[in-house]
Amino acid sequence: MTDAAPLVSLVPRQVLFGNPERMSPRISPDGTRLAWIAPDEGVLNVWVNPVGAALDQAKPVTQDRDRGIRSYFWAHDNRHLLYVQDKGGDENWRLYAVDLDTGETRDLTPFDGVQARVEEVDRRFPNEILVGLNKDNPELHDVYHLDLASGELEKIVENPGFVGFVTDSQLQVRAGVAPTPDGGLVVMVRDTVDDDWRPLLEVGQEDALTTYPAAFTMDGKGLWSISSVGANSGRFVRIDLATGETTVVAEDPQYDVSGAKLHHDTREPQLVTFLRDRTEHLVLDPAIAPDIEALEALEPGDLNLLNEDDADRTWLAAYMADDGPVRYYAYDRATRGATFLFEHQPALTQYRLAKMEPFSFAARDGLQIHGYLTFPPGVERHGLAAVMNVHGGPWVRDAWGYDGEAQWLANRGYLAVQINYRGSTGYGKAFVNAGDREWGAKMHDDVVDATRWIVEQGYADAAKVAIYGGSYGGYAALVGAAFTPDVFACAVDIVGPSDLRTLINSIPPYWAPMIAQFHTRVGNPDTEADFLWERSPLSRVGDIRIPLLIAQGANDPRVKQAEAEQIVAALTQKGIDHEYMLFPDEGHGFAKPENRIRFYAAAERFLAKHLGGRFEPETPSDVSA
Repeated sequence: MTDAAPLVSLVPRQVLFGNPERMSPRISPDGTRLAWIAPDEGVLNVWVNPVGAALDQAKPVTQDRDRGIRSYFWAHDNRHLLYVQDKGGDENWRLYAVDLDTGETRDLTPFDGVQARVEEVDRRFPNEILVGLNKDNPELHDVYHLDLASGELEKIVENPGFVGFVTDSQLQVRAGVAPTPDGGLVVMVRDTVDDDWRPLLEVGQEDALTTYPAAFTMDGKGLWSISSVGANSGRFVRIDLATGETTVVAEDPQYDVSGAKLHHDTREPQLVTFLRDRTEHLVLDPAIAPDIEALEALEPGDLNLLNEDDADRTWLAAYMADDGPVRYYAYDRATRGATFLFEHQPALTQYRLAKMEPFSFAARDGLQIHGYLTFPPGVERHGLAAVMNVHGGPWVRDAWGYDGEAQWLANRGYLAVQINYRGSTGYGKAFVNAGDREWGAKMHDDVVDATRWIVEQGYADAAKVAIYGGSYGGYAALVGAAFTPDVFACAVDIVGPSDLRTLINSIPPYWAPMIAQFHTRVGNPDTEADFLWERSPLSRVGDIRIPLLIAQGANDPRVKQAEAEQIVAALTQKGIDHEYMLFPDEGHGFAKPENRIRFYAAAERFLAKHLGGRFEPETPSDVSA
């Protein structure tokens, strides 16, 4: 038991990992109605209310009774709400439409084993949507025109081998991203839909993760893009389609542009965002400078603009704090006044939460590594048990703000450590490319070096450090157990691969066009099987001397169940201490709140047993299947 016990109350797992009370508000195109996601009979659904009406007058407009709805948007006809849903976590998303006048729900893509992707919605075409479907070829998504009123689908683009498309202001598909065999890509364009595709920008492997097209200019003669070609970081640029000339609009020498806001009438950039230690916005359009100034003064959390009505009068904004719930507002541009809507989990305000602090250190080869520390509140920062929480991807990054796992770990008495090891995105191409072919090697060294750094600072007890993570982070946890068992006291693997050969050979079919990225950045199982085996935790399972908790979704399309089963079998055969949790109704992660609670109850018990932290007593629902 740590010294944190008498100082702060235990935050219940249900508050940290159960359903939010409300989240993800979206205003209707005509500005008259507000939608959000909230539980109905314990399952997340979409609710709708007139703007300004009391929240308790709202009613759910969807009736999901299984996995819940997490992604939805308004159609510009103001009549339909659309959302995507899969079955059991298989990621074969279907697109559904709810008619708010009649209450009818339609499955717009009723095809088994097919993944739907929304390619484009546009206010100038309120009854039309462009949808990507891999119906004819599981590896490639063709583009279909969807008539929202009739539900009629018409294929308008036969995919020539692209992994993504960009549509112009006339709802015409005029750009695509073609992967190359060496792990690079080519941005392809066509001047009209009747013209042939031609290359606009050839991007080498070194720039492939920091370069992508974003949108056409209003006149269709230019392409707004993020591009690191000719620079270290991903800059916001305009590429002229006729000449190929690139004009830099915004850049940072170290950090990639993480997003941009375009005016929905003119398609001119108004604002670009950099994710440094925290989110920072650069205003490009003087017309919105007073609005951003007013919004940033409203709350201390990081500002995230969500959506706006078609008149561009009302904006919805979210504020991300590190020690409290996400807070949502409606902002009136005419008055520059904001109306508070709701918090995503108000119950969090009843507890003392922890601050998330950016930190950095030099890895053993001198590379600067950034991350975040979340200390248990109210205790001395010395000799703590710690959990290295390794993010998935790996080609993403951790960011500042409310993080349920960080709060959970800190509340239980652990120092929660999140690092953006080499290979993480956001820090420019040199940093992300430093992770190439370094799975289980220098990428893991960064985690070990961070562990040693917190011990050297006196923050952590070297004998009480766990390694924990999901997806790539789960792989890292297995690597920690197998490759560096003397560094960590225990490991928690959530949907992590155990054999890189079988991982790459079993990717979903629609990832096949991107296989060169895996071959160049991880390894090729056809030509480098021995190399990949050496980097696989399964190859050194006999070296594991620390206890493991392994959790897997049976329907995971990315990291198949076999990845967990094969290492569990090896652990069992060798008599190595482990626990295994298989969720038959989950995929790559745990969507159902009852499954999340069951997992975190087991993980909390596991960590308390091996690190000595605090533990919320389990209830029958925490342990039932």
